[in-house]
Amino acid sequence: MYNLKAFYGPNAGYVLELYERYKHDPLSVDEATRAVFDSWRPEQEAQATSQAAEGRAALGYVPVEDVKNIVQASALAHAIRERGHLGAHLDPLGSEPLGDPALLPETYGLTNDILAKMPPTVIGGHAAEGASNALEAINALRAMYSGTISYEFDQVKSPDERSWLRDAVGLRLFHRDPGPQDAKRLLKRLTQVEAFERYLHKTFPGQKRFSIEGTDVLVPMLDEIISAAIDSETKNVMIGMAHRGRLSVLAHILGRPYAEILAKFAHTKLDENSMLTDSFGHGWSGDVKYHLGAEQILGESASVGLKVTLAPNPSHLEFVDPVIEGMARASQEIRSVVGSPLLDVDDTLPILIHGDAAFPGEGIVAETLNLWHLRGYWVGGTIHIIVNNQLGFTTEPSDSRSTLFASDLAKGFNIPIIHVNADDPYACLTAVRIAHAYRDQFHKDVLIDLVGYRRWGHNEGDEPAFTQPHMYELIREHPTVRELLARRLIKEGVLTEEEARAQVSEAYEVLERAKKEAEHGVYGIKAEANNLPKQEVTLDDEDLVPPPLSEKQIITYNEELLTWPKDFQPHPKLARILQRRANTLGPEGGIDWGQAEALAFASILADGTPIRLTGQDSERGTFGHRHAVLHSQDDNSVYIPLQHLSDARASFSIFNSPLSEAGVLGFEYGYSVRAQDALVLWEAQYGDFANVAQVIIDQFIAAGRAKWRQDSSLVLLLPHGYEGGGAEHSSARLERFLQLAADDNWRVANCTTAAQYFHLLRLQAHLLERYPRPLVVMTPKSLLRHPLSTSRLQDLVHGSFQPVIDDQKAQEHREQISRILLCSGKIAIDLLTHESRAHSDDTAIVRVELLYPFPARRLKQVLEQYPNAREIIWVQEEPRNMGAWSYMYPHLANLVGQSLEIKVVSRPEHASPAVGYLDMHVAEQERIVAEASGLPVKQTGGKHVH
Repeated sequence: MYNLKAFYGPNAGYVLELYERYKHDPLSVDEATRAVFDSWRPEQEAQATSQAAEGRAALGYVPVEDVKNIVQASALAHAIRERGHLGAHLDPLGSEPLGDPALLPETYGLTNDILAKMPPTVIGGHAAEGASNALEAINALRAMYSGTISYEFDQVKSPDERSWLRDAVGLRLFHRDPGPQDAKRLLKRLTQVEAFERYLHKTFPGQKRFSIEGTDVLVPMLDEIISAAIDSETKNVMIGMAHRGRLSVLAHILGRPYAEILAKFAHTKLDENSMLTDSFGHGWSGDVKYHLGAEQILGESASVGLKVTLAPNPSHLEFVDPVIEGMARASQEIRSVVGSPLLDVDDTLPILIHGDAAFPGEGIVAETLNLWHLRGYWVGGTIHIIVNNQLGFTTEPSDSRSTLFASDLAKGFNIPIIHVNADDPYACLTAVRIAHAYRDQFHKDVLIDLVGYRRWGHNEGDEPAFTQPHMYELIREHPTVRELLARRLIKEGVLTEEEARAQVSEAYEVLERAKKEAEHGVYGIKAEANNLPKQEVTLDDEDLVPPPLSEKQIITYNEELLTWPKDFQPHPKLARILQRRANTLGPEGGIDWGQAEALAFASILADGTPIRLTGQDSERGTFGHRHAVLHSQDDNSVYIPLQHLSDARASFSIFNSPLSEAGVLGFEYGYSVRAQDALVLWEAQYGDFANVAQVIIDQFIAAGRAKWRQDSSLVLLLPHGYEGGGAEHSSARLERFLQLAADDNWRVANCTTAAQYFHLLRLQAHLLERYPRPLVVMTPKSLLRHPLSTSRLQDLVHGSFQPVIDDQKAQEHREQISRILLCSGKIAIDLLTHESRAHSDDTAIVRVELLYPFPARRLKQVLEQYPNAREIIWVQEEPRNMGAWSYMYPHLANLVGQSLEIKVVSRPEHASPAVGYLDMHVAEQERIVAEASGLPVKQTGGKHVH
């Protein structure tokens, strides 16, 4: 015989395996184990059997032949812990659990009688505590893991976390049924939610609102999280969600008045007497009510209260996810320190509310989940809630995902998952208590799969029975969660039927009063006062120019940027490259793009403005031009000179991003919205990589201010220029940014010199508070070190950013100029360095450095310098249907009228931005420059350039 207390569960299985090996070959096990097995005699086994029959097996002594049952019982228990969610009752509509043979005793050759005769210790864990036998322990285990709440923890790899999670479930640390008063408050909250939705449904039939009905308990769940956040002394809670349930969250969590929301439903069209331009002046267009955000401070005052923020979001569902993470990170950071910003992840709690079809379907979700443990993006854990309607618009889960559960994507990121039935509010509150406590304890993401249903169609004008007749037959007959809880509380004697009805009546009375207030109150469209006058503003206005720097300041910055600790050993070749920058401040010049950027950053930090720069390989720079982070060749430690400047008064952070565009650009947009004191920059590896983030660019960066009054000064650095790299490494799709440009929504620039970039960055930082706008910069590749793009110290000390750069050579004989070549970016350098330049006394090359806002005043001043000009020729590298031509032509026509002929020289219209063969690229480029210069165009078999 042996003592079972020493061997149970997996250990017992190991013992059985050794014993089988011993019986086949005694020498196959070690000597000590062999001695134990040698002592197992038939008479001893018979004695153990007799003892077991007398009930003394509880002492832990069982015969050898029962080891197999012990192992199988342990396996059953393990399966329930790991796969109990497959047997859980999660569907409010009553569908059978998915089931799994691993959860059935017969799969293991066990019966209830066998389990009843086994000690509870074979099950192990908390389920065995208080149980008299293994059967009771198994039943306790089923109640824990296969009820209306269940868990998936197997993917969590940390033993400490798994142990904590098991204790949270097994010890019922967060499982508490509310007392009578709390139960009544919970019912009242659910009554408010249901009455609000039903009132809207009745009062404004057919209007879209994306009702929360079927997952009403989301509101009490958010209440519970916020309450826990207050107890944890959290200062900010940031919520991101799509449109379903947003109105109820706005009303009940963010405290938006019912009257205000009802007014938005009532005012479906503008007052006939209101002028559109007056109401929607200064670029504000507003958005539909179920996309809007809000802020609310809960507590006595703004200084001690908890601020709850619901971010606005377009209909692109999950794209708010990284935005919330960026907002949270910005809120958590202290940027007034020198070096790296300080991070307090307990300051802000992010909550993301997902849809069950969108969570696995939208790639932005995976991109966001991937950020959770990256040092540049960590926010100390996010609470995710999937509002699971078990239906995506009209699409069944079997058609919308390849996984059993909507939450399965999270498993790949080691995120614990809690499944819960939306009709059991007590279980739902348990779920969020565990989730918040886990986030507090381990500062990691956690996910709740809230399984409910959608009472109406995708929107309230749909008929869902067209596509899901059986489901909606069940839903029509199914009581609401409020009804279910009211019945339960009445049955338990917590309240009477009259009290329950009184709650409903009171909720409707509040809504009726709000409707009257909406009808007589002022909740209509309000014009926004802009922070700038309506007349044209150009970025070279004297009152917008940052204060100048002295030569001494720049020289000091340069010296410190080229200094590192004596015991720090960067790569010798890199050290030589960087030290060349020590000689560029002399009269010969040679300040390139990377050096100008570093000097601009240094001056911005000295002014007290924090900087955050991220992107793919941005620490070094895709083209090896930056090297902001130095790596020691001895121990791979790093040194960041911009974090060690003697004059710095703010933090500097720079991170290589994951290979993601939508996720990280959304993060940086959110960061810039929240950190309006900081210069925030995102750099694409190649400009066209921004294509992947088009939703963030279109719906947030370009339109966020117009729709939501949400300011951002995010800078996009997009490498752009035709050097024969092919379709994907040439164009940053300048035309798209110009097509989106309107209402002074952002700035789009294409600089040709390092000094221009230097002044543009300083200007952007200077305008963060006075004139916040995103900035899109077409950054160079071949021009990063081109001699004509380099600058001198005096170019940095004197002057400012110039939206238009005149041709100084042409000024010497401006009366002779008949042709004005207008261009932007790299093509300008190609024209200036062409052999015809020395003999083109009739041609001026004028560079438009700022494309939007269109610099009409400055450009007109330049054109007036050439009184005998007959034509303007816009020259661009891009195909005619791309680049800036379509944008520039109407502006130029409006500027010069009939006085000058306007032409274009470009590549012909193409579907692809650039050719894929270097020799073709060279030929095309030569044709463009030759035609623009007035030279005969060589025919090489390709299309003529018009």
